[in-house]
Amino acid sequence: MRKSLLAVLLLSVSLLFASGSVEIFSWWTGGGEEEGLAAIYEVFKAKYPDVEIINATVAGGAGTNAKAVLKTRMLGGNPPDSFQVHGGMELIDTYVITGMMEPLTDILESWGILDKFPKDIMTICSYDGEVYSIPVNVHRGNVVFINNEILEKVGIDEVPSDVPGFLEVCEKIKEAGFIPLSLGDKDKWEAGHLFETVLLSALGPDKYNGLWDGKTSFEDPGIERAIVIFEELIKYVNEDHAALTWQDATRMVFDGKAAFNVMGDWAEGYLKTLGWTPGVEFSWMAVPGTEGSFMVVTDTFGLPKGAPNRENALKWLEIVASVEGQDAFNPIKGSIPARLDADKSLYDPYLTWSMEDFSTNALCPSIAHGSAAPEGFITELNDAVNIFITTKDRAAFLSAIKSAAEDYIY
Repeated sequence: MRKSLLAVLLLSVSLLFASGSVEIFSWWTGGGEEEGLAAIYEVFKAKYPDVEIINATVAGGAGTNAKAVLKTRMLGGNPPDSFQVHGGMELIDTYVITGMMEPLTDILESWGILDKFPKDIMTICSYDGEVYSIPVNVHRGNVVFINNEILEKVGIDEVPSDVPGFLEVCEKIKEAGFIPLSLGDKDKWEAGHLFETVLLSALGPDKYNGLWDGKTSFEDPGIERAIVIFEELIKYVNEDHAALTWQDATRMVFDGKAAFNVMGDWAEGYLKTLGWTPGVEFSWMAVPGTEGSFMVVTDTFGLPKGAPNRENALKWLEIVASVEGQDAFNPIKGSIPARLDADKSLYDPYLTWSMEDFSTNALCPSIAHGSAAPEGFITELNDAVNIFITTKDRAAFLSAIKSAAEDYIY
């Protein structure tokens, strides 16, 4: 007991006297992301003005490039002081099981905030009873962002929430000379993101979640049904999708070229940085067939073993975990806070909608963003999705999904 109390006192004293530097590794370089990161940095600087922040960012949507750089550094014994990582298998399978992270349970308890986060979110940040990262936000993956002006021009008053109705609306939009659904899958994960929302739609939340705990077989006919729906949906995307990033695809909605964009709600943060106001120029809805389900993507930060500036890393984690840090970051980023006691009045109509659904909907982990499945499965699925977009070979796509499951899930 005395040792534990002494450790807490020493930590508290160290947080009062701060100098040196702290290297924060992330992939937040896009619109909305970069501005949100800058906002939480300002909170850190206000409390620890003598600590230099080394902003180690690597560009690439969803961290495609950053994850490769990070893995090389971690395996090479050159970790940053703290790094962005998606909660779930991306964290646990890659860095925790391999013994590269320090547990944070005792630290969170000493700060008195472990119970300030939803249990479901902390569960995906934990392994074998220990918390290994702190969630700074919660994103929703199954969202359609909508250009309101295009709908008005085409004469669409309301977008159907069912798949057949949505496809009919896409056809009307196409006939009117607009791109129904923008897609930018230059980095491959974007098409995987679109497919996982269709998979959730076809299976429903219980069966979708069952894929990852063995309760749902990958022989379930809902997977084949998802492939059929996906094939119909991609008939309405832009032809140059393979040359575009997710930001480019979201920008097509802003530029009035496309009516819809299926993306995580970091796209909402991007649209705001471009000058749009939620509920005015653009609106939103759950991906058709997924009402009542919330596809979870959570960005977290942890403490690598051997962090060069461990004490300053703890100061950073303190800010990440704080109400002040989360409320500075999330309204700009286009995400909701992971803390339950954040100031909801700071959040716009979209984010308020997201908060309400998060508190009532079935929570479903994202595949594309590392929460549901191991990295190997994600890589094989993304490859299969992108091949299918070109070949339209349903049987080969289904076979590839089952093969990936046999390799990494069963």
